Amino acid sequence: MQTDAIALFADAMALSANAMALFANAMALSADAMALSANAMALFANTMALFANTMPLQGMAKFNLLQINKMLYLADRT
Repeated sequence: MQTDAIALFADAMALSANAMALFANAMALSADAMALSANAMALFANTMALFANTMPLQGMAKFNLLQINKMLYLADRT
């Protein structure tokens, strides 16, 4: 009877050690996920900054296109 209790206790200790190892792995994965999330947010911020920079460039390109079309139209009329 005592040997059964000792065997059960040894099994419980082994399971506890496995549970602690799994918990450590889960914590490491959680830390990695947080780092990836931070990187994704930084990339998103960069994307938004680039998008904001493209808006004036798009406006200038449209203005230049209108000017070119105007010059072509005037050149064609002469």
